[in-house]
Amino acid sequence: MYCGLYRSYVNLVTFASMVSYVSVEDFFQLQQQHYPVLDIRTPGEYIQGHIPGADCFPLFDNEERRVVGTLYKQSGPEKAFLAGLDYAGCKMSRYVKNAAHYNQKNLLLHCWRGGKRSESMAWLLSQAGYNCYVLDGGYRAYRRYIRASLEKYTHFIVLGGMTGSNKTGMLHEMSQLGAQVIDLEGLANHKGSAFGHINEPEQPTTEQFENNLYADISKMDPDIPVWLEDESRTIGKVVLPDLFYKNKKMAPLLVVNVPKKERIMHLVEDYANIDDAYLYDALQRIRKRLGGDNLQTCMQALEAKDYPIVADVTLSYYDKAYNYAISTHLPENLFTLELKSTDPVEGAKKILAWYNDCHQNVQE
Repeated sequence: MYCGLYRSYVNLVTFASMVSYVSVEDFFQLQQQHYPVLDIRTPGEYIQGHIPGADCFPLFDNEERRVVGTLYKQSGPEKAFLAGLDYAGCKMSRYVKNAAHYNQKNLLLHCWRGGKRSESMAWLLSQAGYNCYVLDGGYRAYRRYIRASLEKYTHFIVLGGMTGSNKTGMLHEMSQLGAQVIDLEGLANHKGSAFGHINEPEQPTTEQFENNLYADISKMDPDIPVWLEDESRTIGKVVLPDLFYKNKKMAPLLVVNVPKKERIMHLVEDYANIDDAYLYDALQRIRKRLGGDNLQTCMQALEAKDYPIVADVTLSYYDKAYNYAISTHLPENLFTLELKSTDPVEGAKKILAWYNDCHQNVQE
């Protein structure tokens, strides 16, 4: 038995010198050719953060990985290797059968460091007739690459405005009209305020948010500005990369001024038809900032289902906070645009008309 294991080990070591390693840049290019990406790490590692478009194709499950890692630390690489063979050996046919579902002979593989796990899977699948490309440096190299790329990107225009202005809706319409837009709140699954989690799916990890953000921004033309919504450093539990956030703060900020009455109507449309328990919980989160009297007014209005009063009182806090945030922006990069309503189509057209006028004046 162990002679067979030793021969397998020798074959694997021999194969390691023949692996088709590819850089992060080449990996992206091959992915654009619709080569499947197989993430050989555990499901737990995959959930924490993965390359967008990659499939979870684990060599070990979470518990198996834990046991192998513990053996490596406590007993050395040989016992860890044998334990890994015990786990993976009985699943080898399953790996090959699962790979067949892709109907593609070219496969991209990676693990954490581009080491034994991806090499082992590449060896097995190559024996089954697949052309396997292993990401040099693994997921760790990918993460270094995308974080450095996000920190270098500076060509932004930021759309700001008081809570309830429907900035997100306007950005979506601007995208339909041809503008380059990245929806930070959409990527974060959160609208940014204490109410922002309501009716949203579970948030990604900050790590996965960064991966998804890079996937979007890498598709943009670097010579054309990218529109972002004005967000704080944190969107719910997601945290924007430090230099990315600083670059956003240095970008031109266009603040749309929408009448408060229109913003209240928009907020009521968004939140009035949900379970009041969610609104109660959100109000409790900002109770200290609202103050006792305002909180009591909101609670009484919520009980009476007088949602416009709830929106009006909470806006008194959010408007004050946003006015302060605007005051910290560079005056020479701060612009305003008056809008009559929260209508996204009308707003998008006026915003783009403002941009085109500014761009034309700069060229002249």
